[in-house]
This record gives sequence, structure tokens and C-alpha cells, in this order.
Amino acid sequence: MGNVGIGGDNPIRVQSMITCDTMDTEASIQQTIELADAGCEIVRITAPTVKDARNLENIVQGLRERGCDVPIVADIHFKPEAALEAAKWVDKVRINPGNYADSKKFLIREYTDEQYTAELNRIRERFSPLVDLCKKRGIAMRIGTNHGSLSDRILNRYGDTPLGMVESALEFARIARDLDYHDFVFSMKASNPKIMIAAYRLLVARLDELGPDWNYPLHLGVTEAGEGEDARIKSAIGIGSLLADGIGDTVRVSLTEDSPHEIPVAKALIENIKKTPDAQHSTPINREQALNAQLSFDPFSYQRRATETLAVVPQERDNPGQRIMLGGTELIRVVVRQTNFDQIAHKIDRMGEYKPEIVYERAAIREVDPRDDSAVAKINSESTPQLVTVRDDVDLPVIAAFRLLAAKLQARHPILLKDTFRHSERSEAKRSGVEESREETLPLSQRDPSTSLRSAQDDRKDFLETLLTASTNIGSLLCDGIGDAILVQGEEASGQALRLSYNILQAAGSRIFKTDYVACPSCGRTLFNLQTTTAKIKAATSHLKGVKIAIMGCIVNGPGEMADADFGYVGGAPGKVNLYVGKTAVKFNIPEVEAVDRLQDLIREHGKWVESTPQNAASEPVSVSPP
Repeated sequence: MGNVGIGGDNPIRVQSMITCDTMDTEASIQQTIELADAGCEIVRITAPTVKDARNLENIVQGLRERGCDVPIVADIHFKPEAALEAAKWVDKVRINPGNYADSKKFLIREYTDEQYTAELNRIRERFSPLVDLCKKRGIAMRIGTNHGSLSDRILNRYGDTPLGMVESALEFARIARDLDYHDFVFSMKASNPKIMIAAYRLLVARLDELGPDWNYPLHLGVTEAGEGEDARIKSAIGIGSLLADGIGDTVRVSLTEDSPHEIPVAKALIENIKKTPDAQHSTPINREQALNAQLSFDPFSYQRRATETLAVVPQERDNPGQRIMLGGTELIRVVVRQTNFDQIAHKIDRMGEYKPEIVYERAAIREVDPRDDSAVAKINSESTPQLVTVRDDVDLPVIAAFRLLAAKLQARHPILLKDTFRHSERSEAKRSGVEESREETLPLSQRDPSTSLRSAQDDRKDFLETLLTASTNIGSLLCDGIGDAILVQGEEASGQALRLSYNILQAAGSRIFKTDYVACPSCGRTLFNLQTTTAKIKAATSHLKGVKIAIMGCIVNGPGEMADADFGYVGGAPGKVNLYVGKTAVKFNIPEVEAVDRLQDLIREHGKWVESTPQNAASEPVSVSPP
């Protein structure tokens, strides 16, 4: 697309999206240039109406006149007429099969084969002119399925499933291929990493079954990831795990923050995968290969590995008779090293339920190299279940090592996951004090401020890398259904390591301990300020453990994503908000200034409200947003 190659031997590309009104030409140009300067290789701009699409001509012309040649993608929803106008000016058009030729009404009906065929013919009639124009102009297309906006036709035949997502995209791809158009990319986006991972894997399997000429590039993204640390973790679980499987040609990290913040996260995810040996790319791409490989997990659907339950010694030294249960249907437990536990032992009583549960050195954990068949056989011969992990000196990628362990170890034995097998040289130096410089020994008043600033920036960069590595490795395995306890050992700060552990469990949907937010990134369709609104809603509801709230700027994904949330806050019109319970809109056109209070009232009406107390506010881990 434009001057950027996608797929094949090309690098994995980084994408993002501007957030201003598309009719504001100057702001659109400036935001696009800011993204390009930050390292964004492909920029998407929404075109909700024909008028917006027509203004893309002025935006693209202004960019080229200023020497910015970054390819521009028009983001289209609902209006084929806008797509036909946008395709005259841009390098790529993104369409959503769920709403390009359909309106979502959540109707339940049965389609006969004849009726379904008639629906496909109607779609062909609507979609073919865009395909012809893209082919004539030599521009690209993304056929981008969103879990939150599947059509009623797809939902009624395939359900709200990864299979439905795949079939929705293939319906449009077949039309494009019939017209001998092949310059398209697929995407399978969802806000739930488990659904997203399963959908992409299933898509790759279906493309493989259809033949080598169906091997189209894939764009990866977790929709509505939200903001701050939680959003980075959720994105790493979804995007990072697929990259580790060898899946993905372009990446967009969707944050409810200023768009340039997305770029370093996407780049770091890609760099992490570049450092990983090819041995990690080990997920079979079809069911026959999965069966032949005797995998311990199904790549296409989630099911937790079935183990027996065992009792281990928890962290307290003063209660030797106490035991904590793990494995089976028990909670996935959080483990820490003794040195990290000692650093926070003085405040354990104030940490509520969000504290370390097991100390590694006190839990009789069996360490093994999964390639050592005799060592694994010895554990399998034990009459009682054992808590098993991979040794730290194993020279295998983390995901591949634990998948191999799970394949060889009898299912009755629980597994402890680790984020890394080796601490970085920098982390070891910081632990031993070797890295302490003369500057760090001076009083604060005598230090060079620029040195302190560089140190802080380095620490933030280090933590972002640690966060993404831990989330990719542990989160991917949790989504495979592997793991009964987790240990984050790549982060030397005990408090950050503990918070990271719980946040990974939350983002993977493995253990819910706080309010869960699904918040979309801003764009030109957004009807309110997403960042300030999200902050207000979090301030009012963050103490509601286990409640899932979706915050959507417009109706594109709003109603669909409501189905995966308990409550929804959706922009309905400028200055007006609609409130949802599940996927049902129950309050309409509420003035924005009243909407957060009305959301609280709605949660109360449905019996999910509890009053915030100083105790539960103090015990909840704090999420931070790395710059």
C-alpha cells in the first residue's frame, strides 16, 4: 500500500489512527505527521460520511505537499458510498464486514439456504463496486472483522464465535477473489484476548485449508484495550502471543490515550519477537497437525488444562500448619521469590487479597528441563501430584518450553509459569549494586537533573519491556489453558512484580479481582472525550470488583461489545450518552454531564453496586501508565 510493503519478507509494520474530526484538515495533517515522526508506518483516518471521505483528498494532498508520504487508510463503517469516495484518494480502504452492508438489530431468525444465498448476493451487489475501484486504482483493502459488530446473519448461523468472525471475513474475500482482486489484508479483532487469539488461529487454519493462494497478510489488534498498564498488558497478551506463533504482518495497539503513545508499545512488541528464536513459533496451523503433534491444548478454543488439586505452604512463616490450594478448579495463584517477599513482608497485612500467596522456595516446586524425558518420567511416576516448572537454565523460549512441558507431563500435575528464565544483565547489575554510578551517590541537590531524567526514562523503558515480555509469555500460556500459578521474576521491584502478576491474570480473564474496563481508542467518530470520560468513570466505579464496564465513543462497536460487558456507556449523539445493560440499550440521550451519575444508578438498580471503603481502596493494586 503506497510505498509500504505488507506480508511476505517485509518487516512487521506499525499502524495507528488519528483522533481528530476528519473535516478538520489541518489537525488531521498535523496528527498524521506526528504519528509518522513517532515511527508509525501506516495511518488510518475515519470516514463516517461521504463528506468526510471527500475531505481525504485535501488531507492527502496537504501531507504530500509537506513531504509526508506515509500511506493513508480510510476507515469505513456502514456507508458503501463513503468507501467509494474515499477510495479515490487514499492508499487503502478498511471495511468491516459486519456493518458494511448490514445494519445490526440483534434479530433472532433462522435463514434457509436460499435466504442466506440471497443475502450473500445482496452483499455482492453492494461490495463489488468498491472492489472494482480498488482494483482499478491499484490500492489495498483490509477486510477487518470485529467481534463486537458481527452481522445478525452471521450471529444467527455461526453464533457470537471466532468461527463466525472468520466466516464473516471469508464471505467478502470470496467476492474480491471472484473479481480477481487480491491486494487485501485480514483482521480478526476482539477486546477479549482469548477470542482474538482463537479467531486468528482459526483464520490461518482455514486459509491453509483453502490453499496456498489464500495466504493473505494479517493485521493484528486488540480492540478497546483501554489505557495505562492494563491496556498494554491486554495488547501484549493478544498481539504478542500471536506474533510468537509466527502470525501477523501489521500491528496496531489501540489505547485510550494520545495516538503517539501507541507506537513505542507496538515497536517493543515487535522487537521482543525479533529476539525470540524460531523455536517459539510452534503452534500448528490446522487441526490435523495439532492432533499429530499431541498438543496439550487446543489452539482454536480455550479450555483450562485439567489437573489434580494440591496443597502448598503459603507465604506466612508463623503459621506452619496452613496450606493453600492450587490446580484443578482453584484460583491461579501468585508466587514470589523469598527475596521479593522479604521486601514487602512489613505491609502484607495491608494488602488485602492482592498479596503474594506462595513463596517459591517454600513450595517444594519441582524444576525440570522438558527435553529431559527421564526427569519428566520420574515426576510422572510420583503417586501424588507435584507442582512443576521449567528450570531457569533451560535454553528454550519460554512459551515453547512450557508447551513442551505440558505435552509431556501428566495432566494431573499443576504447572507454575514464569515470565523469563534469565534475569537481564541490567537487572542483575541493579540487584548487586554494580551499576551504581558516582552521580547516584551524590546528594540530590548536587545531581545533574538531565542524568536523573535519563535514568527515569531508562527505568520506564525497562519496565515496559518487562511488562510486555511477562504479558506475552505468561498471558499466551494462560490463554492456551496452561498454568496453575505464575511467577514474574523479570521485574526486580517487588511491588511492581506483584501488581504485574495480578494484572496479567485479570487481562487474560483468568482471575478477576477488580473492575474490568473495555474502552475504545479515540477517533474522528468519537462523540465525547474518551480519556477524560474514562478517567471519570474509573474514579466512580473502580472499587466494583468483577464488574465489566464498556466505554465506547460511538455506535460502531458499542452495541456488540456491550454483549461482553455488564454495563455500557456509549456515545449516541453529540453531548448525549446511551447506557446499556449487556447488549441492550436501556437509557437514551442522557446529557453527558449527568451520564456518569446515571451509570452509577443503573449499576445500583441491577444489584451490582457496593459502596467504596478506605479499606478496599487501599488494597487494590494501582495501575500506572508508562509514558
